[in-house]
Amino acid sequence: MKVLGACPLDCPDTCSWVVTVKDGVATSMRGNPEHPFTRGALCVKVNRYLEHVSAPDRILYPMRRVGAKGEGRFERITWEAAFDEIAARLRAIVAEYGGEAIWPYQGTGTLGYIQGEMGMAGWRFWNVMGASRHDLNICARSGNEGLKLTNGTSAGMDPETFALSRLILLWGTNTLTTGHHLWKFVQEARTAGAYVVAIDPIRTRTADQADEHLPIRPGTDAALALGLLHVVLEEGAEDRDYLENHTHGWDEFRAEILKYPPVRVAEITGLPEESIRALGRRLATTRPTGIRTTMGIQRHDGGGTALRTIACIPGVTGDWRRPGGGVCYSTADHMPIYPDARFDLLEKPVRKLTMTRLAEGLADTEAPVKCLWVYAANPLGSTPDQSRIRRGLAREDLFTVVMEQFPTDTVDYADIVLPATTQIEHADLHGGYGHMYLVWNEPAVPPPGECLSTTETFRRLARHMGMTEPALFDSDLELAEQLLGSGDPALAGVTLDRLRKEGWVRLAVPTPYVPFTEGFPTPTGRLEFVSERAADMGLPRVAGYVPPMTSRVTSREYPLMLVTPASHTFLNTIFANNPELRRRAKGPRVLVSEPDATARGLADGQWARVFNAHGEFTAEVEVSDRVRPGVVATFKGHWAKLSPGGTNVNAVVEERDTDLGPGVPFHDNFVQISPV
Repeated sequence: MKVLGACPLDCPDTCSWVVTVKDGVATSMRGNPEHPFTRGALCVKVNRYLEHVSAPDRILYPMRRVGAKGEGRFERITWEAAFDEIAARLRAIVAEYGGEAIWPYQGTGTLGYIQGEMGMAGWRFWNVMGASRHDLNICARSGNEGLKLTNGTSAGMDPETFALSRLILLWGTNTLTTGHHLWKFVQEARTAGAYVVAIDPIRTRTADQADEHLPIRPGTDAALALGLLHVVLEEGAEDRDYLENHTHGWDEFRAEILKYPPVRVAEITGLPEESIRALGRRLATTRPTGIRTTMGIQRHDGGGTALRTIACIPGVTGDWRRPGGGVCYSTADHMPIYPDARFDLLEKPVRKLTMTRLAEGLADTEAPVKCLWVYAANPLGSTPDQSRIRRGLAREDLFTVVMEQFPTDTVDYADIVLPATTQIEHADLHGGYGHMYLVWNEPAVPPPGECLSTTETFRRLARHMGMTEPALFDSDLELAEQLLGSGDPALAGVTLDRLRKEGWVRLAVPTPYVPFTEGFPTPTGRLEFVSERAADMGLPRVAGYVPPMTSRVTSREYPLMLVTPASHTFLNTIFANNPELRRRAKGPRVLVSEPDATARGLADGQWARVFNAHGEFTAEVEVSDRVRPGVVATFKGHWAKLSPGGTNVNAVVEERDTDLGPGVPFHDNFVQISPV
């Protein structure tokens, strides 16, 4: 039997897959060859998914802590016993501290509209409880907000139209690692004569395959955008008709551009002036130009502004009017799916707690968090300020419930652990943030042990606690019908029956799809180089450049700029317990340039201490020309408890906000390195 499903992971490609089932067992999985974006291929991570879900360390039964917090020692209990304890603790917390003392901490372990982070899984239950509202900001927030200031939305190009581009800028994105299905369309464009440039502080796999690599200094992307536009103006290549009829604030933005001649931009970005001029001339003369940028580019202090300014480029060149022109960051806002979390069930407004401020939230004594309920997340492994989070999780007065598939770093601090299903065991609806398709996931096999889906767990808990609100008990298929019922024209012809039969459906939009042909969803209806909304937020009215911390501040004690890109073998911290993928990842590594290694007495293959005022982690040195002097890189995703010293890179990442969002400056930190 063949069962159509969808990859749930935090990746723009949201693949359609086909699971072969024999006698109730999933025997093989492959990418769906019929899906126009997946085209039969999965990634190196997901190719091992069936091995992953049947791994011996899979959590199969509810468990109660029996050791100290952090020891990871548990005893098996029944679901009834788990619900009894949970219900008693939740009622006691609400009675003494109010519902806002509960923090439902949801992550991006699955992006499904039903089981995942899009608002349907658990939020109706939490609203009846009066729990605090969780602000899931860790991934893309700064970039989303920056793009909205320019375009009114974070949605942009249809990624498939990169096949029509003649200049492609892969800007702060490692396509071959973090969304490799786009590469087919890049290759189609190259066959037709396109030129591909990778702009990245690291010479990544993608940069190796590009026609040109610009090793920019981290966080200076907006300055480069302005410098390239300076050259466009020198060449007289701005699209004056488009500027006059489709943009707002050109005169002010033009004045800002003129402040950034290539000679100045070279000093800021660390790039040769001639390289800036050459790419600027290419940008001036090549239509259409498509810019692909993803979430890494906005993880520094000026990250939101970087996306805001980059989105201005096709406004100056007029590329937003052309198939294959514009910027693609995320297609999520193209998806007309509006989950109804039923905030009307709240008795009164509640506070919002920000995901990336977990250490701060757990340390708050004025309005304390007394219950942390973690699902689809591993915050101890993936959130800034790891040491303070660890101290917060160790609080004896904090009741922690973790719904999980595997014994992560966070699970070790749980009071109750609830076994969760994986994607092949439950139903879900997905909309990719890197393509224009809705994808359905049909459960292929029964859950192992006593695992329950997220939605079923909350349905049973609500029933156990005597709740009567009908919306708490909607089935997964009923939730799917609600999600598809917005009446948006882009959902014309999209039904649940069709999705379950075909596996995927393209949104009802033209092919090729060119956004903003009818105007921009901004207050002026135009692309906004100047934003009054930005001014109201205390930001510059005009798109420009906000330097990263590592450009504004000089640190003699910690002089190296650290960036933390995605691993080729892990997805965030998912798969970091898989023995084969761990072997391929080769353990925690830190890439160091030869001059920086020599100055510190570091040799290739040597173990080193990477540290700053916030913490430290241990990694193997890789002396490499893939990073420039002054910049070091290490790959995120390693579980702390499986790493030397029991920490990972988030021990040195400061808990602070970027310019917009709030976002997280994962790539904007100072460190020092010394031999172990």
